[in-house]
Amino acid sequence: MALSCSGAIKGCRSVALAVALALALAGCATGLGFDTSRTEDGAAAPPTELITDNLIATERLAADSVAQPDLGPLFVASPPPYTIGRGDILAIVVWDHPELAAGGMNSATALADSGAPSNSAAPGFAVDHMGRIQFPLIGLLTMEGQTAEQARELLTRKLARYIAHPNVTLRVQSYRSRRVYVDGEVRTPGLQAIDDIPMTLVEALNRAGGMTQAADQSRIVVERADTRYNVNLRELIRKGVNPGTILLTHGDVVRVHSREESKVFVSGEVIQPKALTMHNGRLTLNEALGETGGISPLSGDARQVYVVRKTPERTRVFRLDARASGALAMAESFELRPKDVVYVAASPLANWNRHLSLLFPGALTQAVGVTTRP
Repeated sequence: MALSCSGAIKGCRSVALAVALALALAGCATGLGFDTSRTEDGAAAPPTELITDNLIATERLAADSVAQPDLGPLFVASPPPYTIGRGDILAIVVWDHPELAAGGMNSATALADSGAPSNSAAPGFAVDHMGRIQFPLIGLLTMEGQTAEQARELLTRKLARYIAHPNVTLRVQSYRSRRVYVDGEVRTPGLQAIDDIPMTLVEALNRAGGMTQAADQSRIVVERADTRYNVNLRELIRKGVNPGTILLTHGDVVRVHSREESKVFVSGEVIQPKALTMHNGRLTLNEALGETGGISPLSGDARQVYVVRKTPERTRVFRLDARASGALAMAESFELRPKDVVYVAASPLANWNRHLSLLFPGALTQAVGVTTRP
């Protein structure tokens, strides 16, 4: 019995000593949380901005007014007709005059003499590097820059000098003079030839097999010459703008970025800290917390939910008091941006417990076990 009492007294003394030291160092324990008073090099940390309805409205206006290249040059209400270019192959038929077919002979005769199968395409007239074709009787004839109808009328006028009332049919057999390149998160990236159907952005994406599941519809880049246009399909549709009116021209490069390039990092006292991909350029603070399981009920401090954002000018730190009235509505309205860091600080009790465990690993548990031992 004496030994038992002695052990209990020692246990109580251990508990008292541990509690006394912990209380004396309680002020230091808060240092294990989110310190906004200084940076790593000792400089003053950026001021913390409380997330309120006014701040959310201000941030929304600032995001809408960000200077971006005007998308006006991409939009064309009525696309112009296709014009013949260098490298195109033209199919020209002068009715009742098969000797004027491509190659200077009847196409059927040419196929028979060559031994080619009957379903092979007849040869056409190639537009050379100077935009001209070589046609029987006429010689060199400039076709570049003309529509198929204009080229037919020109050819008819030239042939009228040699043939009475020529009946000419002209069409583009192979479109090879203009093309755009589509890459990124599409199913079949590569070159897309521009033909008589206007090559809009939607048409180019469809010809490339459509976008993959990893595609970020808010980050489609159209590079034209020295200008880069950032196209947000989701935002255009929200504003009632038809993306099918975005017309591509020869040499344009369309690049569809991946959602993996736009991530938000959630850490601190949440159930499952992780990196989250944005949903076509959109992710709210409420969604970020929800997808990580929410604030830890055991160690998280709902009053200290921070968003750290790196901007070209400075680093900004936003704080949300999740216990305040209307906090959930504000969290749902607060839009995150790529590379934002969401951090939930630990509660004072969690900081105290961790600090005590670092100073006296296992001491508190051992002392309590001694006092409760029969």
